[in-house]
Amino acid sequence: MNTLIAVAIAPCGTGEELSAYVAEVVQVIRESGLPSRTNSMFTEIEGEWDDVMAVVKKATMVLADRGIRTEVVLKADIRPGYTGMMDGKLDRLNEQLEKGGKS
Repeated sequence: MNTLIAVAIAPCGTGEELSAYVAEVVQVIRESGLPSRTNSMFTEIEGEWDDVMAVVKKATMVLADRGIRTEVVLKADIRPGYTGMMDGKLDRLNEQLEKGGKS
């Protein structure tokens, strides 16, 4: 079943600057081959539930396997029968904005 998730995986207790750790996590996600997009707060990943969750686990373990306390924030949108949600949701939003935001 196609799933779109927004995930933030970050270390706790490693100091003020987290970008090097987060880069390691995002690299694993990008190497997965699943569609993904990173912004300042989350990385979105789209694919089959089991595939997406396997990537989240692998990305989390990049830090946790080194003994680093790791925080994971995850939001999932499971919409049976739909694919391409990462771009489709934005396309539909932009269409509404062009109409003036009225349904």
